[in-house]
Amino acid sequence: MYLLKEKKEAFYCFEKSCTLSERKTKWKVNIIRIDGGGEYNSKEFSELCVTKGIEHEVTTPYTPQHNGLAKSRNKTLLNIFIFEMVI
Repeated sequence: MYLLKEKKEAFYCFEKSCTLSERKTKWKVNIIRIDGGGEYNSKEFSELCVTKGIEHEVTTPYTPQHNGLAKSRNKTLLNIFIFEMVI
């Protein structure tokens, strides 16, 4: 988890966390789903996704139905990282 002071820090933090998670789990990041808030709409972010082969999905704005899926996946990821830290 990274705390951001400004949205422009999101690219660096994503790149860092993507590399770290791929190194720790040996799994490649295949897809990222975002809410369209603007943090991940930069040209450099799009180029990174193309370079790494990451599918970049944007959910429909103002649809709380999508939050359940995001929360479920975030909880799964958090549990994986906590489990690895304990081991």
